[in-house]
Amino acid sequence: MTAPALARTSDDLIKAEEPVLAHNYHPLPVVVARAEGTWVEDVEGRRYLDMLAGYSALNFGHRHPALVEAAHRQLDRLTLTSRAFHNDQLAGFAGRLAALTGLDMVLPMNTGAEAVESGIKVARKWAYDVKGVPADRATIVVAAENFHGRTTTIVSFSTDETARSGFGPFAPGFRIVPYDDLAALEEAVDETTAAVLIEPIQGEAGVIIPNDGYLTAVRELTRRKGCLFIADEIQSGLGRTGRTLAVEHEDVVPDMLLLGKALGGGIVPVSAVVARREVLGVLHPGEHGSTFGGNPLAAAVGTAVIELLETGEFQQRAAELGVVLRDGLGELVGRGVLGFRARGLWAGVDIDPAIGTGREVSERLMREGVLVKDTHGSTIRLAPPLTVTAEELRSALAALERVLGS
Repeated sequence: MTAPALARTSDDLIKAEEPVLAHNYHPLPVVVARAEGTWVEDVEGRRYLDMLAGYSALNFGHRHPALVEAAHRQLDRLTLTSRAFHNDQLAGFAGRLAALTGLDMVLPMNTGAEAVESGIKVARKWAYDVKGVPADRATIVVAAENFHGRTTTIVSFSTDETARSGFGPFAPGFRIVPYDDLAALEEAVDETTAAVLIEPIQGEAGVIIPNDGYLTAVRELTRRKGCLFIADEIQSGLGRTGRTLAVEHEDVVPDMLLLGKALGGGIVPVSAVVARREVLGVLHPGEHGSTFGGNPLAAAVGTAVIELLETGEFQQRAAELGVVLRDGLGELVGRGVLGFRARGLWAGVDIDPAIGTGREVSERLMREGVLVKDTHGSTIRLAPPLTVTAEELRSALAALERVLGS
């Protein structure tokens, strides 16, 4: 009879990863075994308040009942057909996502980076077929400090040397301008420009929010110059900022949206390019695809996500609880916090470097039972599930206050 396996500690499991996993991440030293709502539990049974929500992939919390039920229901029926055949979930998903975003057509994919890559391909095809840009001359204008993924094409227009170094040669066809700089953008756009691709709020850069009117001006400029406005809402979209989409804070409708993360409800990877009909209409059979893109399990979960957003409840929660978050962070400015940027339930917090790096502060918060993640330097990001309560937010802020004072 085989002896039962011994329980493995967090330290055991972290050490077991070392020889068999590529070292492309540097996670906090916590091993999550269970989760529900806004809370996770490690293998020893310690509980932590999740203030990261999978970089917004878990906008509706861990294992939201409606999403788990939708997944279970679909698992009992059909999981994958590939796009070689139709399935009975995809039309409903695409139709409701188009309606939610105010656009026309959907190209379903899996990951955020795949949505960005797909958006780039579609923009180039549109430039050649519709705008009349000469073959292989199309350009796309992007913003410095962007984060759109880590594929070889995407790192070609990154300004993060950690993401770029050692991965060349880089793909041509991109022009980089400073974020929130309309004069630089105006100068960069010319007759070869297929699209301007930006994040309405730059997440990885530290939740950088542009000046009021910037998105409106980008929309006007791209319309005037005859190119597409592509908004990467993979982190900022689907309720995070207090609106369904971050561009809605300026009542802007781009030509193309890139969505992901929360679209899969923290259950399956789901992403999508959503665009005007005349933009996505440039694709023809065989020109682009994905075996798993639009699979019935993903479509069923994605539809359940859309149903949650259609109520407006989560957008309202993010807006109202965002005030609690901003007020709490405001009280810490000058007491270890140099400054912060927040919109809805999303904040980048600049810690006094004398107190520690972002990584060190994140580790101290972990020991206080709160999970966040650092970004550049001494900046940490807060992005709790939209199901968080005011009491939980205040508890996390109290933990940050303790860490800053220790």
